[in-house]
Amino acid sequence: MGSATVIENFYGVYLLYCENPKYVGRTYIGYTVNPNRRIQQHNKGVSSGGAYRTSNKGPWEMCLIVHGFPNDISGLRFEWAWQHPEKSRRLRKLVERKKSKESGFQYKMRVLSHMLRVGPWNRLALTIQWLVPKYRVEFEVSLQPPPHMPIEEGRVISKKVSSPSKEQTQLSSSTSFPRCDLCHQTIENGEVLNCLNTDCTLKAHILCLSSHFLITEPDHILPLEGSCPNCLSELLWADLIRKLKGCYQNENLSLDDTILT
Repeated sequence: MGSATVIENFYGVYLLYCENPKYVGRTYIGYTVNPNRRIQQHNKGVSSGGAYRTSNKGPWEMCLIVHGFPNDISGLRFEWAWQHPEKSRRLRKLVERKKSKESGFQYKMRVLSHMLRVGPWNRLALTIQWLVPKYRVEFEVSLQPPPHMPIEEGRVISKKVSSPSKEQTQLSSSTSFPRCDLCHQTIENGEVLNCLNTDCTLKAHILCLSSHFLITEPDHILPLEGSCPNCLSELLWADLIRKLKGCYQNENLSLDDTILT
C-alpha cells in the first residue's frame, strides 16, 4: 500500500529485471501505456499477452520506466533504439558495445544515459522513474540526463482520459474562451499555457509560446526554455507542458495496484 503518481496520456518505455534464480540478471526493454497491466502480462506469460522472451522465466520486476513521450510512435522509436543501439544511426557511433565485465543491466543503463543526451530525445519532457528503489543506480557524472528531465522514485498508474460528456461539451461551448496574450486570438481547444509564476496572468497558445521561445533557437522545432513574455520569468518548456497536462496526482493504491512492490 502507499501512494502512486497518476498520469494521463501515459506513454512509457520500461526496463525489466529477472528475479528467477535460473535466469537472474536478464533484462528486457518494452513499451507500454499501462505499466501495471504490462508487468502482470509478462509474469503470466504469452497466453496472457506477455512477450515470448519473458514467458516462463519470471518473476520479472519492472524496475525503471521512462515516460512523457508525446505519442506512441515516439515511445516505440525510443524502445527500438534502446533495444538495438548498434543499429540506431544516432547511437551506433556513440555507444561502445557491451564490455566483458559489464552486466546486461549496467549496459542497458549506459545506453539509456547516452540516449537521453542526444536528439531528438534530449528535448522531450521525459521523466526517469525508478519503480523499485532497490534497483536504483545513479547516472555517471559525465552522463547525467538534461536538467529538465526529473529523476523520480515511486509507482505510477496510467489513467485514461475520458471523452467529455454531451453536457460538458455544451457547457464548454457556452463558456467564453480566453485570448492568447501573444496573437490575441481565442484559445478554443482548452490547451492554455500559463506561466509558472503564480503572480503572472499569461495565457497563450502552445504554438504561440513555442514560437516565442524558439526566436533564439530558430533551427529547432521544440523549445527547451525561454522567458515569459509577460513577467520575464525564466521557464522550462517541459515544466509548462507538465502543468498543462495537470496529470500528476498522488492517490492511495488499492490492492490491485500493489503489483510493483
